Amino acid sequence: MAELPDVLSRTAALIEAPSITPATGTVFDCLEAMLAPLGFAVHRFLAGEPPEGPVENLFAIRQGLAGSRHFAFAGHLDVVPPGEGWSSAPFTADLREVPGGRMLYGRGAVDMKGAIAAMVCAVEQIPEEAGTISFIITGDEEGPAKYGTVPLIAHMREVGAIPDFCLVGEPTSVHRLGDMVKIGRRGSVNMWLTAKGAQGHVAYPHLADNPIPRLVALLAELDALVLDEGSEWFQPSNLEVTDLEVGNRATNVIPAEARARLSVRYNDHHTGQALVDRVTEIAARHRTEVRATLHGEAFITLPGAQSALVAAAVEAETGLSPELSTTGGTSDARFLRALCPVIEFGLTNATMHKTDEAVAVEDLEVLTRIYRRIAEAALA
Repeated sequence: MAELPDVLSRTAALIEAPSITPATGTVFDCLEAMLAPLGFAVHRFLAGEPPEGPVENLFAIRQGLAGSRHFAFAGHLDVVPPGEGWSSAPFTADLREVPGGRMLYGRGAVDMKGAIAAMVCAVEQIPEEAGTISFIITGDEEGPAKYGTVPLIAHMREVGAIPDFCLVGEPTSVHRLGDMVKIGRRGSVNMWLTAKGAQGHVAYPHLADNPIPRLVALLAELDALVLDEGSEWFQPSNLEVTDLEVGNRATNVIPAEARARLSVRYNDHHTGQALVDRVTEIAARHRTEVRATLHGEAFITLPGAQSALVAAAVEAETGLSPELSTTGGTSDARFLRALCPVIEFGLTNATMHKTDEAVAVEDLEVLTRIYRRIAEAALA
């Protein structure tokens, strides 16, 4: 397979279109300009209102012969804020010679504009008659994900464009490109705890009701929970206290309220609602209210034809036999799995979300070849 020299230029073009969550506009113009000449029909739309929107979404499809298989690439063009301390402007693609090769620096290089550029270059080499290929691209993966992939899925259902298999280009590799493929993810739920009492003077505690000791006791009980020991394909579930707040500026006042926040990442032993119910039951004994937001259930695409297809493509180009994993945070695969089998594979994740995010140019070229192999095999 010939290497595509413009995977670098396409990655650079996407990096130089700033797209902090929620992303709209120029970065989608850039991707559409890449896809339209390749025969893709591009549909773009905005969803949501401030502060979580509007979010721009893109669904592009190139129809194959009637009855052919449908393979989808999925990803996101939005990025996290760059922060301070970069050695070059974060939204200027900076190509540097380093020991061992060339690196391209810029926010989104790894997560995940480099992967999207590789997807475009991969399909450029696949003839239309090979089958139907689509791109499912959102501008809200790094944010609340409320107005991104979920509306995209609704659009795909409306137009009857349901893939047979979907590959998400999240940066799954750990030490080198190809060492890990994600076949599932743990579920995620956040909970807000509010313990209410009665404000009063610290010298007269019998006239007040201090909610802090009750909340602290509740958090200690929750922290001591062992949710499970893991399952066949998942690590143990974990419950973490992520915030504790009273906001009492007075030294002589018992506060009327104390608040805390939990984040639970859970495996296939649980559902989000069951965990919320369990925490709510414990919290009730401490006279504490619970409010929860579920961000996605645990899911897995069990090892089989899809994972074998991806692993074979990776091994053909890298010589590595990738580990099949369910580790890490959430991704839009948690929504896409409602459409079809979904697997995640992409660049090394060492610099994602960090200052001086960077991708090896060689990895972009190899990833392009891997993506082409995956698409061709999925359509065969």
